[in-house]
Amino acid sequence: MKTSRFTDSQIMAILKQNEAGSNVPDLCREHGISSANFYKWRTKFGGMDASLMKRMKKLEDENRRLKKMYAEEKLKAEIAKVIIEKKL
Repeated sequence: MKTSRFTDSQIMAILKQNEAGSNVPDLCREHGISSANFYKWRTKFGGMDASLMKRMKKLEDENRRLKKMYAEEKLKAEIAKVIIEKKL
């Protein structure tokens, strides 16, 4: 997964600038981002502060790790099932 070149605090600062009254095309041009990226950030992080943003990222990482663990365990169970069926 591609990581963002902007830190959480930079994203929050860009969103705060928009809330303060700057228009979106000027912000996008100034920071070198697309308007689609800006709106994606706004829907994902709008109304959050930095601590909530960090907590959300931590939960996303944990969720990703748990999904990977589940997939590995499911694969092991399927392999065991195939081996047992072959023995019978």
